[in-house]
Amino acid sequence: MRYLASPAQLRASLLRWSLFTVPAVLGLGFLSSIVADAGPQNPWFVALDKPSLYPPPATFGIVWSVLYVLIGVALAMVASARGASGRGIAVAVFALQLVLNLAWSPVFFAMHQMTAALAIIGVMIVLTLAMILLFWRVRPTAGALLLPYLAWICFASVLNYQFLAMNPAADGAAGSGAAVRVQI
Repeated sequence: MRYLASPAQLRASLLRWSLFTVPAVLGLGFLSSIVADAGPQNPWFVALDKPSLYPPPATFGIVWSVLYVLIGVALAMVASARGASGRGIAVAVFALQLVLNLAWSPVFFAMHQMTAALAIIGVMIVLTLAMILLFWRVRPTAGALLLPYLAWICFASVLNYQFLAMNPAADGAAGSGAAVRVQI
């Protein structure tokens, strides 16, 4: 007997992992944006000068949803590669990178710390490069699925830098202090 599992069993394992990892990554990304009040409705963000590279706000939800699906599938490919050399370290680097990914929105949008957010995304880029290499060693397709994510976070780092350069006084600025009065 040459193989421990048939191709059908391997596909089933990938499917089972995908049914867990894709919704988990999507859900965590969505939760991070909700907690951070991320996006065009955030009063602090609305007041910022926007760089010319800033795409329409709807772009972010679409792109991040697609990227989180790709990330979840790539993780499932590596997680289902039971016994593969380097699998454990690849998943560990993924987890560390995901923590930083999920921290970026609250740091930028909720805490208004653009410099800290830029540092976070810089470390994310390094960890994503390492993750791509580690995933590639386990499953080349899994590494390739992460290339659009790397491109997007590089673009996001440029946007983060431009927001900081155009709005230096807003870095670390407290909320507007505005109160909302509701009359019943």
